[in-house]
Formats: sequence, C-alpha cells, structure tokens
Amino acid sequence: MIVYGAVAPHPPMLIPEIGGRDLTQVEQTVAGMNRLAAEIVKRDPQILVVITPHGNVFRDAVSILGDPQLKGNLAQFGQRKLEFRHPNCLEFLELLQSKAATHHIPVVAITGQQDELGLNPHLDHGITVPLHYLKQGGLKEIPLLAVSYGMIPLEDLYRFGMLLREAADELGLRTVVLASGDMSHRLKEEGPYSYHPDGPVFDRQVKELIGQGRTLDLLRIPADLRENAGECGYRSLVVLMGSMDGHSFTPQVFSYEGPFGVGYLVAGLNPEGGRTASLYTQLVQQRQQKIRERRERESPLVRWARQSLEAYVESGRRLPPPEPLPEEMNCAAAAFVSLKKDGQLRGCIGTLQPVRANLALEIRENVISAGTQDYRFSPVQKEELPELEYSVDVLSRPEPVQSISELDPKRYGVIVRQGSKSGVLLPDLEGVDTAEQQVGIAMQKAGIRPGSKVDLERFEVRRFY
Repeated sequence: MIVYGAVAPHPPMLIPEIGGRDLTQVEQTVAGMNRLAAEIVKRDPQILVVITPHGNVFRDAVSILGDPQLKGNLAQFGQRKLEFRHPNCLEFLELLQSKAATHHIPVVAITGQQDELGLNPHLDHGITVPLHYLKQGGLKEIPLLAVSYGMIPLEDLYRFGMLLREAADELGLRTVVLASGDMSHRLKEEGPYSYHPDGPVFDRQVKELIGQGRTLDLLRIPADLRENAGECGYRSLVVLMGSMDGHSFTPQVFSYEGPFGVGYLVAGLNPEGGRTASLYTQLVQQRQQKIRERRERESPLVRWARQSLEAYVESGRRLPPPEPLPEEMNCAAAAFVSLKKDGQLRGCIGTLQPVRANLALEIRENVISAGTQDYRFSPVQKEELPELEYSVDVLSRPEPVQSISELDPKRYGVIVRQGSKSGVLLPDLEGVDTAEQQVGIAMQKAGIRPGSKVDLERFEVRRFY
C-alpha cells in the first residue's frame, strides 16, 4: 500500500559538505526537507520508490536499476566519502515489469553488466540527495526501487504510477513514492540557463496545484510552458500522481524557493484511505481530443507531411503527390520537416536547396527521412504516429553575407561553411537570442573549431503548422 507520497528537489549543494556557506541561502528548503523526512520516517515504510530524472532516461521506456544491491556516492561533486547503499526489491521490480508489459509500457532493468553500453547502474544524485535527508531523519536501509522516467506519453507515465500502487498492494508492502526533481531552471539570468518569463509561471502553477490537490489541472500544464521553464521534475510528478489515482490524499507544501535561478519545491501527499474516481480515462480522452484538434488545425503542407510519414511507417509505401497539385506545393523549394513528441524533438531533416521537382516531393522525402533516418533518434514506430506533431519550414534561396552584423537569429537562418564542412541552424529557435550564439551553434554542429574563419549565408523561412 502507498503510505505517503513526496516531492523533493535534488541540488547537491543541499548536502552540507558540498553546499557549505551557500546553505544559508536555501534555509527554507533545508527545513522543508527535514520536515518531509520526518513525515516519511514516522510511517515506517518497508520500501522506498524514487523516480529520478538523472538516471538512465530513455525516449521509449522507463528504466529501473536491477542489481540486488544498489549503491551510489557524490564523488562527481567532490564528496567520494558520502556513500549510500540499499538493497533492491527484485520481487517488486519483476512484478512491476510484468504489469507494465500487459499495458504495453516498456520497462527495462539496468545492471552492472551493462556498463560497457554507457549505462549507469548506480544511484544518481536525484536519489542520493533526498536519501541524505531521509537517513539524517532516521530512515533505515530499507529496500529501494530506483526508477528513471522515460520520455513516453504522459498518460503512460501516469498509468505506470497506477501500476506502482497495484504492485505495492499485491505485495503488501508499506510503500513511499518520492518524486525527485527540480522545478524551473530559468528563474534568473544568473541561473544555469537564461531567464524565461514562463519559468516563474510554471513554478507558481505547480506549487499551487499540488497544494490544492488539483491533479487533473497539474496534468494539463502545456508542453510549451514546461519546455520554456526548463524543468526536470514534471515527469516524476506525473508518476507520483498516478500512484495516488483513485485514492484521496491531503497535500502539504513544506517549502518553495529559487535563490539560484532554480525552483526547489518540497511537498508531501498523505493518503486518507478514501476512494475517488480514476482520472486515467479522462486523460486518455483529453489526449485523443488534442490529436483531433491538432489535425483540424493542420495546414495543407503539414497534413501532407503527416500523411506521407504515416503511409511509409504503416505500409512502406510512398504516397503519390495529390492531383491536382495544390498551388502552394506546385513549385520547387527547399524545406525542413521537424517532428516533436510531447514537446520533445523526435526528428528533423531538410534540404538547403531544392533537389526535387516540386515542394510536395521535397516534403515527402524529408519527412520520411526525419522519421526513419535521423541518426539522433530510433525510427518512428507505428504506435507513435498519433503522438507526433509536425512543422514544415520552407526556405528561401540562401544568400551570402559579409559580416555577422547582417544576421538576425529571429528572422534569418544561418549556414556556416569551411571547406567541406557546413552547418545550418533554423531561425527563431528558443534560447538562441544573438547572431553570435546562432553562428557558434551552427559551427559546433559542423565540427568547426570555435574562432575559425567561416563563410556565412542567410535564408528566410516560412513556417507551417
């Protein structure tokens, strides 16, 4: 049974040996973490489930550490002596994997035998920082389930949380579920990322909605608001709220502050024992409605891109261009096609010069490449198709410029060239505010050393959604 739910930040500077004097600037958070630890310890849990954003995060699966003994330290933050060891609960892990499989939610176990794959079998700081406070509060070395959320649909993460509760109930274990994550990283210019006005908005909404127990509204926070805020804890929250689904709880916000440009929220959810209606069906219906509305708003170019990729993924065939060819596609033009899934890039391929007879063919080939050949991503699968959002950028013919002063990252895309190397960056990208940034990123993509002499070209874009 779930005996408590928790929300905790994880900046390593909350550890006295690391934070030192800076702890005086996060006194509210330290006090909040101590209060949270006391609430958890007094419930005498038999297992602690922690959802972290800093473990092995996959685009298409949830991962869970699978070694019998789990350990971690804070060596990367200069404190190798601070070690954490907990037994795993492999029975819980195996039951959870089995339940998830019946709902087509991929769950993979990560062990030390996979070191050569670049995976981390150890506890990360998203887990060890909260553990420090729990240990200080008197938590025993009870079994731990170390979960890293995946970049899968939010509804699947919520369902995964529901399965956590089912497994805890079947095993009869008093279980605490802790959602580890910081809020916005864009609260101040001097923070880890540049300031964005959506940062404070996101944090304010999350704090209020958790404090008021408004789960459905919390799950409706738009993807663009979350992306602009630069958060890392939202998906952990979704799993936590799923573990509370169908059961009433009393929320309590212990603290919130953001002195270093990152929001630190500490909160607890105390189950009351009463039953409530499940929200899962509403979430699925909401998701389906969003898909319908998105398709109703599609421009003809985006509709053609979507239909082209769907036909190729589902049957391997290339659709013939529509007849008669719409006027906006009856021309030769270069184009980029971008795919997103839940606000995250899922593929992007394009051409700088038209290489096909018309824009319809250009879009068709580029969207197929974006979905199946972008080396940064695995090929799009059939079940993902309803989740994808498309945009099509139609490019003007590039023109050379003599100076960086002729660039404007909001209006123009840029091409940098040095010999056989070239890099391109589209205009009006989030976080790219100066021409110097734009050129620097394009050079990095091309593998050109910073400070090298390059030839510059600019182009304009018409963007279609």
